[in-house]
Amino acid sequence: MATDIYYFSGTGNSLHLARELKKRIPEAELIPIASLLKGNVVKTSAETVGFVFPVHLMMAPKPVRTFLEKLDLQADYTFAVATRGGSRTRAFADLEKILKKHGKSLDSYFILNMANNDPKFENWHQTTESEMAKLESELQNRLNLVENVVRNKEKYKEEDTYFKVQTPFFSVISPILPVLNRFFNIEFYSDSKCSGCGTCEKVCLSGKIKMVDEKPVWQDDVQCYFCNACLNYCPQRAVQIKSKLLLKSYTTENERYHHPEVTADDIAGQK
Repeated sequence: MATDIYYFSGTGNSLHLARELKKRIPEAELIPIASLLKGNVVKTSAETVGFVFPVHLMMAPKPVRTFLEKLDLQADYTFAVATRGGSRTRAFADLEKILKKHGKSLDSYFILNMANNDPKFENWHQTTESEMAKLESELQNRLNLVENVVRNKEKYKEEDTYFKVQTPFFSVISPILPVLNRFFNIEFYSDSKCSGCGTCEKVCLSGKIKMVDEKPVWQDDVQCYFCNACLNYCPQRAVQIKSKLLLKSYTTENERYHHPEVTADDIAGQK
C-alpha cells in the first residue's frame, strides 16, 4: 500500500520513531512537515497517511496544526503517533478538530513515551544510558503494535493511561490550553558561551534565528516553533530560555538532550 508519513521533529525523538516505523513499513515515504509549511495546498495521493510529531505543552505543535489545515487529504486510512516526555496530551483532539473541517478523522492514534527534551524546569534531568535503553526497548515493542494496526487498517484510538506526569484538572484545563500557552511568553537568547558556530541557525526549523556579527538573533517578525532544537543542539550550551511567567530559567544549570542517533544535520534537513 502507498503510505506517506509526515513528521515534525525538533530534537530527534519523533524523527527516530519515524525512521524505525519506516523499517517496518519499507514502502512508506518519510516527508518532513517543515519543508511544506511555506506552500499553499499540500496534496497526497497515498492510500495511508500518518503523522509523527512531539507533544508541545500538552498540545500538537503549531506547525503540525498549520500543515493539517492546508493538507488535501484523500487517504482511506489515517493515523498519528505522538512522542512525549510523559505529560498528558490533547494532541489528537487538536488533529481531529482540524480534520473534521475537511470531512476526515483519524482512524488510529498512539502515544509513545520518550526522553524528555525540555530542560527549563528545576526537576529535569538528562536521560541516562540505562533509561534510554529501556525507553528504546519499549518503543520497539510499541511500534510492533503500530505496524500491525496500520497494516491491517484497524480502528485503534488509544486511551492514555500511562502518562508519567500528573496534571490536576486536565479535563478542565485541556479546552483552554491554547489560551493558557500564550501566557508562557518564552524567549530564547544566547549567553557569553556562544562561539558563533551557527548551529542554532542551522537547526532552526522556522527560520527565526539569523546570525548577525557571529551572534544569533531571534527575529521578532518570524514565528518560533518552540521545538527546542536551538537549545538542545548548541554545542556550547549557550542558548538559554527566559520567561516572565517562570521567573527563573534552569537552562543555564541543566544539561541538554537530543536523540543520540539524530544529528543537527538531520534536523536541519527537514527544511
